[in-house]
Amino acid sequence: MAEAKTLLRALAGETLPTPPIWIMRQAGRYLPEYRETRAQAGDFLSLCYNSDLATEVTLQPIRRYGFDAAILFADILLVPQALGADLWFVTGEGPRLSTITRQAEFDALKPAAEIHETLSPIYQTVRNLSGELPGDVALIGFAGAPWTVATYMIAGQGTPDQGPAHALKDENRPLFEALLERLTEATIEYLSAQIDAGAECVKLFDSWAGSLQGADFEAYATAPARRIIAELKSRHDNVPVIAFPRQAGAAYTGFHAATGADCVALDESVTPEWAAANVQVNGCVQGNLANTHMVTGGEALVTETRRIVEAFSGGPHVFNLGHGITPDADPDNVQRMIDAVRGG
Repeated sequence: MAEAKTLLRALAGETLPTPPIWIMRQAGRYLPEYRETRAQAGDFLSLCYNSDLATEVTLQPIRRYGFDAAILFADILLVPQALGADLWFVTGEGPRLSTITRQAEFDALKPAAEIHETLSPIYQTVRNLSGELPGDVALIGFAGAPWTVATYMIAGQGTPDQGPAHALKDENRPLFEALLERLTEATIEYLSAQIDAGAECVKLFDSWAGSLQGADFEAYATAPARRIIAELKSRHDNVPVIAFPRQAGAAYTGFHAATGADCVALDESVTPEWAAANVQVNGCVQGNLANTHMVTGGEALVTETRRIVEAFSGGPHVFNLGHGITPDADPDNVQRMIDAVRGG
């Protein structure tokens, strides 16, 4: 059945008459059924670590929309928690972590090989999904890329410009690089375990890659992705990997070859026409409808969706948003987008 899954066919380089479609954060707060399950769980982290409920919210958008892929419901900050960082969520504000800005704080982290006990419920969710998804729906595992996860660990929260991480990089390069090394090792372990549990492909989210420039982009976005992908493919018979160096701009060009990624996901800051000429020529691309269309809807949503499908029609393409769907999105607009992609 795997051969028939359109997502895996696109990731393998096949140009399909209709691109497979899924959306980032497709299991989330814009869906009333998700909000009900979240309330049942009690809080966000409890939902992530409850395998039965995490399975349920992952399946909800598949039931509602018939997406071609499901992505594991979890969070990129579970890895730092498994390494020993304190993690909690503040309602209306987002995640908070204990910080890593001094050597003693780094020294208190666990080795990468010791993350699995904490993360075992996540692997159980993957096993559940592997058995419960429809036969034509692919299962995507994921993790945050080391740079992006490090920005949260260094600042203790999300920041507008990743300033604290850049400051540590400039002021204490050995500590900064030691943290990225630990995160790279942990990410390999985490994604490898997801694949063992049944994930058919994985995605590496580098949401803040765009704040790295020049040599720093190569050293802290490209190089870790290359190492993670190479190790995963070595362990797992060339499992497909989607890489998302968000807001990379011109650095999207050549990212397939530089990292070994099977697919490069694009944000909406680049046009599909530019990306077709400069990125898709090297392999499958994913994207890149602006997520604001899921809020505003209307004819602009349909027109832009069709434009993206047409621009990428000459090569392998996975239709998606340029970033995650937001809580204020209208679920009906998601269906309109799907209909436009599939010719409705």
